[in-house]
Amino acid sequence: MVTVIKKGTPRDEIKKKINEAISKAPKLDIMKYAGKLQTDIDPLEYQKQMRDEWE
Repeated sequence: MVTVIKKGTPRDEIKKKINEAISKAPKLDIMKYAGKLQTDIDPLEYQKQMRDEWE
């Protein structure tokens, strides 16, 4: 969606157009990604392996 705002447009009208554009945007449900990952990998061992820090 494209919103055209010309030079010299009053601030109230600009805010109105921006709010209309935002309200029409689809809302994403990001809460399904919240929480921690369930894995069988030990985080510290994985980090050492990625950094190549074997003792």
